[in-house]
Amino acid sequence: MARRRGLTADEKALWSRIAATAVPMHPSKPPEPTPLPKPSLPATPEPAQPAPLPDFRIGAKPLKGAATRIDLSPHPGRALHDQPLRMDHKTHRRMAQGKLAPEAQIDLHGMTLNVAQPALTRFILNARTSGLRLVLVITGKGRQGGPDAPLPVRPGALRHNVPHWLHMTPLDQLVLQVKPAHRRHGGEGAYYVYLRR
Repeated sequence: MARRRGLTADEKALWSRIAATAVPMHPSKPPEPTPLPKPSLPATPEPAQPAPLPDFRIGAKPLKGAATRIDLSPHPGRALHDQPLRMDHKTHRRMAQGKLAPEAQIDLHGMTLNVAQPALTRFILNARTSGLRLVLVITGKGRQGGPDAPLPVRPGALRHNVPHWLHMTPLDQLVLQVKPAHRRHGGEGAYYVYLRR
């Protein structure tokens, strides 16, 4: 009977990254811990220099022979929620409740990432030049993959990339705060962008 091979350090690291992105199917029930398989003894010797993990982020160059890219980055709404508040609390509360009307908006639906990023940059630069403070960026929620879609590919490339673009040069100097929009202004498919004076 053949012995089972244990997990390498790279495989354990990859598994922990994937497990951290898991979302409970039944939120009312407490999540059950997922046990890692126990390595069999004797363990396989560790390589002197472990092979680098592939970059699974959207836009990353695929490795040779890799057919799909998997995005393991956190959900953008969760990442934006964790950012410190840099704007006035009262204004932020009114914005989060959908009581502040955006002064301008851009709809990125149907654009590729290569077209959407320069369009977003132009829009933010023009809004700042015009003296606007609150603008709306509509990304859409993204389409779910069909039955043949590779798993676990997350839908909504624009929705996941727009917050990153807004925190990159040259927009990072113009943007004070980015938050998911209230449902009256698009909900999960849009972002409020509050610009600096």
